[in-house]
Amino acid sequence: APGPAGTLNPPPAAAAASKWVRLNVGGTYFVSTRQTLCREPKSFLCRLCCQDGPELGSDKDETGAYLIDRDPTYFGPILNYLRHGKLIINKELAEEGVLEEAEFYNIASLVRLVKERIRDNENRTSQGPVKHVYRVLQCQEEELTQMVSTMSDGWKFEQLISIGSSYNYGNEDQAEFLCVVSRELNNSTNGIVKEPSEKAKILQERGSRM
Repeated sequence: APGPAGTLNPPPAAAAASKWVRLNVGGTYFVSTRQTLCREPKSFLCRLCCQDGPELGSDKDETGAYLIDRDPTYFGPILNYLRHGKLIINKELAEEGVLEEAEFYNIASLVRLVKERIRDNENRTSQGPVKHVYRVLQCQEEELTQMVSTMSDGWKFEQLISIGSSYNYGNEDQAEFLCVVSRELNNSTNGIVKEPSEKAKILQERGSRM
């Protein structure tokens, strides 16, 4: 059917096909729409298949797919980001590899996201898992309440173990207990614990009877 200025409108099948772009990335084929690939106007993919600029000098293979000499393993997260705007990286993929590809394809918003994720992971790694220091304190029954009430400076009660009556005091047996306490090792530098406070020293002195 004639179109404007005497031109012919493409058949419906041809018009639909023109919306789709075939990419050959390192020998692996990907198919996406021009709208998806042009989501980032300044990106390599937008200039490649939407503007089709000759300055890119990209070849096509025998199937008409654009040839891109990059690692196809990392192209999936790139394409999915353009599709839905979310950064999803499988555990087996290195974030640095995704960053390298995002920089190559010149997708600025994705570059920022990947850098933020790498920085967050590095911060979590540098902090490491929470470590605890434990003390086992031996005390008599009459000392137990006072000892627990005076705990501070991050010390936390963990467990109380009765070890029976070990000796007589006057006419009464004095029950004895083992009291396990702990605190986070968050006031240390390179594994060296700072000098404990006075109340912490009291706990340590009581534990020295072990």
